[in-house]
Amino acid sequence: MDEKTIRQRIERGRHFLKARSEDGPAAADYQTDQEKKLPQPPLVKAPMAEKQIDLPRAFDSLRTADDFFTVMMKRKSSRVYTEKGMGLLQLSYLLWATQGVKEIRGKSYATLRTVPCGGARHPFECYLLVQRVEGLAPGVYHYLPMSHQLELLAPMEDDAARADFLSDSLCGQRWAAKADVVFYWSFVPYRSEWRYGIYAHRMVMADLGHVGENLYLGCAALGLGTCGIGAYRQALCDRAFQLDGEEEFTVYAQSVGTISEKDGQAEKDFYKFVEEQGL
Repeated sequence: MDEKTIRQRIERGRHFLKARSEDGPAAADYQTDQEKKLPQPPLVKAPMAEKQIDLPRAFDSLRTADDFFTVMMKRKSSRVYTEKGMGLLQLSYLLWATQGVKEIRGKSYATLRTVPCGGARHPFECYLLVQRVEGLAPGVYHYLPMSHQLELLAPMEDDAARADFLSDSLCGQRWAAKADVVFYWSFVPYRSEWRYGIYAHRMVMADLGHVGENLYLGCAALGLGTCGIGAYRQALCDRAFQLDGEEEFTVYAQSVGTISEKDGQAEKDFYKFVEEQGL
């Protein structure tokens, strides 16, 4: 890629991040589909499988850090996992913390969830590659936030096949294959576009950050490790989660697993290059 092309792409990226006021009077008469009174899209995706799995909600029985300052201080990225497995109630807690529905605004206008979102559009769906979670068979799952359930989309019992998928889907990051579960989030564009139209996409990045940070804080509260992952092969992920790649596509991933203080040096080794290069 030549320097001119690089510069043009950087400029396009910067423009994308600028506020809508930068468009000037040319966009003054623009109307979104909501303003045109067109029907709004569904608040969530319909179930994809015939059977659903109820998730436990007895969160009071979990051992969690009850001091928010402690939780914030513990919040960090963890890439070394013990592979001891985690409980179903722990996973349920993390799903609730990141996408849980607290109430519905109006008859079916919007969901109010555990994370903030522009216009309460909540345009994300959550998929999981489960490896070691008590009571769940290894495989690909989809979370149903309205009913707080999981549904199994495809079993994946073979350890080597799961490790290969995780490594391939996350651009060769084989350390993630030791996670107990990997969260993958998809974006359903029209949920946001219906309300915000051509201005929908910039805010989505902030909304996704809210979701990811809640997973970080939830893991810190439970004593689990997590790491946000922006390097993924979209087409491969989309196929695995039965997404069309246009009206819904993968946008982010995050590994979760059990951790140990004994692995502190192994975590530091990920940044050995800082000392080696004198940065």
